[in-house]
Amino acid sequence: MTEITDNGRRIVLQASNLNKTYQESGQTIAVLRDVNLQVRQGEMVAIVGASGSGKSTLLHTLGLLDDPDSGTVQVDGTPAQGLSERERSKIRNKSLGFVYQFHHLLPEFSALDNVAMPLIVRREKRGPAREQARIMLERVGLAARTHHYPGQLSGGERQRVALARALVTRPACVLADEPTGNLDRSTASSMSELLVRVNQESDTAFVIVTHDPALAALADRQFAMDAGHLTELE
Repeated sequence: MTEITDNGRRIVLQASNLNKTYQESGQTIAVLRDVNLQVRQGEMVAIVGASGSGKSTLLHTLGLLDDPDSGTVQVDGTPAQGLSERERSKIRNKSLGFVYQFHHLLPEFSALDNVAMPLIVRREKRGPAREQARIMLERVGLAARTHHYPGQLSGGERQRVALARALVTRPACVLADEPTGNLDRSTASSMSELLVRVNQESDTAFVIVTHDPALAALADRQFAMDAGHLTELE
């Protein structure tokens, strides 16, 4: 059952007592230490911290791309533990969107078909999938670039396509790993403003790992990762 918070919004992503270690050069490295996080519908959460503090590992665990050693993750009310990879993939496609520092667009497909791809993976018909992709590209300001290929787009435009792709399935939560990290200052500022706008318009939650203090400051809540510990900032 999906938990409802006291402000009437459901919890779309929940991590409880996550622990994760790696073996490196014969040593055990703890990258997640009893991490707890609740993300509510429509809110923007920023996670900051030094390189190697565990931010990306946490994001991968929240996105069901990595398993914790102990602890639990729930995505839109569904516990992920014990699920097959096929079941986890289905949850990712239904409830989560992903944006990375590098866009990971398919170079042989147009912007329109890159954005439509998650819907086609769902086996939705090509025509309606492309129409939803067109609408989403318009929302991120790329109505005139739908038939351009990634190699014909600027870095900022490619990242906007990646954002449209993350949003086209209308996920409960988008996980973004350094979404402005590969952009110049001006383009990063525009991307940050766009992230806030689509967050507000779509009522989709965002969890953003970032080194960009300007982007982090735009979030509803900020957390810091330090040596595997997650702490909310005042």
